[in-house]
Amino acid sequence: MAKSKRQKQTVIPEPARTISKTPPSLSSGSTTVLDLLIIILAGAGLILTAYLTYTASFEVHPAFCSEDSGCDIVQSSRWATFLGIPMALWGFLTYVVITGLAWSDRGKPGSGSVLIYVATSGFAVSAYLTIVSVVEIEATCPYCLTSFAIITTILGLALARRPPDWTKALKEAVVIGFIIVGGLHLHYSGVFDAAAGPEDPQLQALAIHLNETGAKFYGAYWCPRCQEQKAEFLSSAKRLPYVECSSGGRGSGLTAPCFKAEIKTYPTWIIGERRLTGLKTPQELARASRFNWQE
Repeated sequence: MAKSKRQKQTVIPEPARTISKTPPSLSSGSTTVLDLLIIILAGAGLILTAYLTYTASFEVHPAFCSEDSGCDIVQSSRWATFLGIPMALWGFLTYVVITGLAWSDRGKPGSGSVLIYVATSGFAVSAYLTIVSVVEIEATCPYCLTSFAIITTILGLALARRPPDWTKALKEAVVIGFIIVGGLHLHYSGVFDAAAGPEDPQLQALAIHLNETGAKFYGAYWCPRCQEQKAEFLSSAKRLPYVECSSGGRGSGLTAPCFKAEIKTYPTWIIGERRLTGLKTPQELARASRFNWQE
């Protein structure tokens, strides 16, 4: 009787599938849409910060920002400038970089990590200034809040692009953001520059007294002695009754108020009937204006 022989079939196991823990990148079309939204928002930020830079440079009030309003208080605070440059200009430069990165990365699913670094840093600075305005200044500025909303949305969109290693980039960006904010806080605390720190109560009172009693401080922006005179008042220098005499630069004609006051030398103080020339200490100005200076 014939026996049926069954041949043994060798079963080759399928290779194990490796499950990737990295989230899949978005498609080219999706990243293009996100990049377009980022560019539009960055463009809005550019317009906003350019306008605020203009108003700060020419010392005019922004629209809907009346004198002594919350907006005006924030815009005229010591936090409104950094290293002598309007904070709005720093924001403008940040939006320029964001626009350039979004434009160069458009439609490229494998890019966008650098954008996360920049957007996170911008968000950190904007969040810090917003907290300062609410807690320290106790006033808010609609323009600043709008910029904060813009940079926050840009950061969210940058993260939504999910570039490779985006979680690693975010962690590193957060550390960088904390370092930047820490440096800013030390700066505005007067650690690096006393003129950027809190106002000295006595210098503040003297500057307000000089302003309220009609005293005038005539000078020129290019005059070293005039800058030294302002430095005598540290962070209260912005309260001085300063009058610019040479807006056209060295060698230009006197401005109308200085011509009328017959200014010959910088700096010149006119306090009541007295005319004082040269650099003066706060104590000398206190005596001339009959301010009670506490030694």
